[in-house]
Amino acid sequence: MLEAGEGIADLTPPLGIELAGFHRAVGQERKIAGIRDASRVRALALRLGETTVVILVLDLITISAEFARGAQQAVAQATGVAAENVRVTCTHTHSMPTIRFFLQWGAVPREWLPAIGQRCVEAAQAAMKDLAPAEVLLGTERATGANFNRTVKTWRTDADFGPTSTDAERWLDTTLHALTFMREKPKPPLLWYHFCAHPVCYGDDQAGPDWPGLVARKMRERDGVDPAFLQGHIGDVNPGAGPPADGWIGDAEKTAEAVYASLHHATTHGRYIKADELRIVRSEVKLPFDLDRQREWLDRYRRVPAECASGEWVDAGFAKAWFDAAEKAGPAGDALTAPLTAVRLGELALLFHPAELYSYYGLAIRRDSPFPATLAVGYTEDFVGYVTDPKAYDAGEYAALVVPKLLELPPFRPGTAAELTAAATALLRRLA
Repeated sequence: MLEAGEGIADLTPPLGIELAGFHRAVGQERKIAGIRDASRVRALALRLGETTVVILVLDLITISAEFARGAQQAVAQATGVAAENVRVTCTHTHSMPTIRFFLQWGAVPREWLPAIGQRCVEAAQAAMKDLAPAEVLLGTERATGANFNRTVKTWRTDADFGPTSTDAERWLDTTLHALTFMREKPKPPLLWYHFCAHPVCYGDDQAGPDWPGLVARKMRERDGVDPAFLQGHIGDVNPGAGPPADGWIGDAEKTAEAVYASLHHATTHGRYIKADELRIVRSEVKLPFDLDRQREWLDRYRRVPAECASGEWVDAGFAKAWFDAAEKAGPAGDALTAPLTAVRLGELALLFHPAELYSYYGLAIRRDSPFPATLAVGYTEDFVGYVTDPKAYDAGEYAALVVPKLLELPPFRPGTAAELTAAATALLRRLA
């Protein structure tokens, strides 16, 4: 029988270190002055027969491949779980630091990294000690008013998504998925949910999980359950009901209330799923760079640096810092290698990837998966930036043209998202 356990470790950051998620020029960094909500590392341990999987989710904006490898190895050494069976992901909250390099978007707190790694080990150890026989319920509910597509005035939702849907339109995934692991008393149930909305409601100097922290508080107070959050495909998605009522970002309390209502319904109307198999498969996908565009950027800055001071260049200081770093780095390879992992829990699949996908591609992965239910979880084992649709390049969108610069990567080719989606779908078919 399946066994499930959960462990939690505190990840509240020290005051004075830099928050990430918004551009801040040198000398104007956004540093932590207070704590809005406690942040945590959550670990879910699943064991069936001889296979054990541990999923770690951290309240951080991003993680690096180097950190993920270190955490996997440390957890393996401490628990005996194979390192390749440990997933390391994050919620992408913009009210916490980054542990992947950003250019003027938040510095990596090197002095805090060892403590983060230790918290991962503590959460995993606690989850393994908490293992107990469990049955799994899956509930779904559309979270109306909790998210919107921030890139266009009108969009279509997953309610209309079908076999002929394409990335020629912009989409929004409104469905929340709730996984409840029911265990015999006195073991409490475990609740892990998946939803798509940027945790970007706050832009101040207070640290915390953003709206997922408010949702957790409501669930604890009203339902007596402490939920863990898995982030979905949010490259073009913000929290809130959308403009004009909520503006560009949306209200944290209104967002959390909408998510809570959906989560409460999903947990009280779930169905038992067959969880008779636990298996994990991995692969890699090449994300091709647009080196012609990168060369054009470099040539443009060399010729007219004064004109590279706004828009896709952010400001003059950022543009110069990017140019200096790009010149020093020299030619890049043709592609970035990104990890993909798929976990099978009976009739449920979890697809882990390191990108910030536009909504269409997350919906396409779910549509084309051979499993009855599939959750595509981003920001895992690395952060490669936004993977957008081709229109984002033509429109000069931030996701396509600015984010590669702050990650100090060449831009991806416009068709890269389709390649990642195809590789993810192929991995799911292999898992099935």
